[in-house]
Amino acid sequence: MTGQLSPDDVRTRVERAFGGIRTDLEELVRIPSVSADESAAGQVRKSAEATRSWLKRSGLQDVELLEVDGAHPAVFGTTPGPAGAPTVLLYAHHDVQPPGPRELWESSPFEPTERAGRLFGRGTADDKAGIAVHAAALQVWEGSPPVGVAVFIEGEEEIGSIHLSEFLDKYGDLLRADAIVLADCANWTVDLPTLTTSVRGILDCLVEVRTLDHAVHSGRYGGPIPDALTALCRLITTLHDDSGDVAVEGLHTDSSHDMNMSEAELRRLSGLRPGVRLLGEGPLTDRLWARPAIAVLGIDAPPTATAAQQLVPVATARISIRLAPGDDTHRAFRSVEEHLRSRAPWGAEVTVKRYREGKPHRVDVSGLAFEAFRRACTDTWGRLPLEPGSGGSLPVAAALAAAFPDTALLLTGVEDFESNTHSENESVHLGEFQNCCVTEAMLLGHLAATV
Repeated sequence: MTGQLSPDDVRTRVERAFGGIRTDLEELVRIPSVSADESAAGQVRKSAEATRSWLKRSGLQDVELLEVDGAHPAVFGTTPGPAGAPTVLLYAHHDVQPPGPRELWESSPFEPTERAGRLFGRGTADDKAGIAVHAAALQVWEGSPPVGVAVFIEGEEEIGSIHLSEFLDKYGDLLRADAIVLADCANWTVDLPTLTTSVRGILDCLVEVRTLDHAVHSGRYGGPIPDALTALCRLITTLHDDSGDVAVEGLHTDSSHDMNMSEAELRRLSGLRPGVRLLGEGPLTDRLWARPAIAVLGIDAPPTATAAQQLVPVATARISIRLAPGDDTHRAFRSVEEHLRSRAPWGAEVTVKRYREGKPHRVDVSGLAFEAFRRACTDTWGRLPLEPGSGGSLPVAAALAAAFPDTALLLTGVEDFESNTHSENESVHLGEFQNCCVTEAMLLGHLAATV
């Protein structure tokens, strides 16, 4: 038995409620809550208000918007459990990534569309489905969960949780719990439940290269005078060695994982073009989860359509560094800054500024709360979860671990590698989504037995 419900009871209740859960998810996906778009602040607030209403209908007794100056609103709600029962905090986020070019989507990014058993739309997987799973778990218990439940739905995860410290300072006492379920990670496949054991950190930097006070005629001065864009390109190439491994000294490498992935599978999942080689050497899961990675996210320079016959005086790139678990963002920034400044081509002026950051985190997955999750997976899926790392970043994980060091953090999610999160044609697998609802409802029951 799980609390007062058997596994069959839980699945029956999820199946009965699933049509409404899907409808509510689709309504939330229709709200373009792009936190990175300043002009969409009203839509992010509308998304928070819709989330508040949904959670209240799902059985939370007290639901409110949490506010700090300059931040998008978060949503918080609670409902008590039986006397002496533990309290569980359920986390997700209601903001989404920008949709990108509309022509790359097979259907409108903000009009949920089902194809081949998957629901497509921005936020269907990352992370409005996480909100849906929490709502479903609450509905299963019909307002009387076997544990105390608090729900915290952030509104700024997709911009690096930039005001999370202020939220924790102001509302930290509300978020105290015996276990925290963070539903913003991925399952290995739609039929393999997953308990994520580590996430990489993130450090985004703006690198400016200047060679001239102002633009000059490219014919009159071209030859001896370097342009900033060429200098920036040469500087960027120093970040990797010839094999593609990160060449910045001082960045941490974590311990290896037992799991592995084939090159063929990685190529298929990523859409890597046939002639393109993989970067680096060693096990792929080490390269994905346990080592730093560096990518160029964008460059500010004249677009080709309007470029003049000038030597560009200044160019800027946004560089993103994923940090291995165990690294420190301050130390990592110093290493990256020293690397770039010391390798300035032709004496160009190089300035490096921190843009956004989030700490990496490795989870100790021993203890009763994690055993409860494993039991819930076995009840739902008929097997124990896989326990890999993740190459993605989840700043809230390290922040909550620092704020509540004795609280178990369970990193779960509704995504899978086919979800195409942060890209066009994002989707959630509907069968996996339903199973995740069952698992979380079961988990609440099993957690009741951990006191």
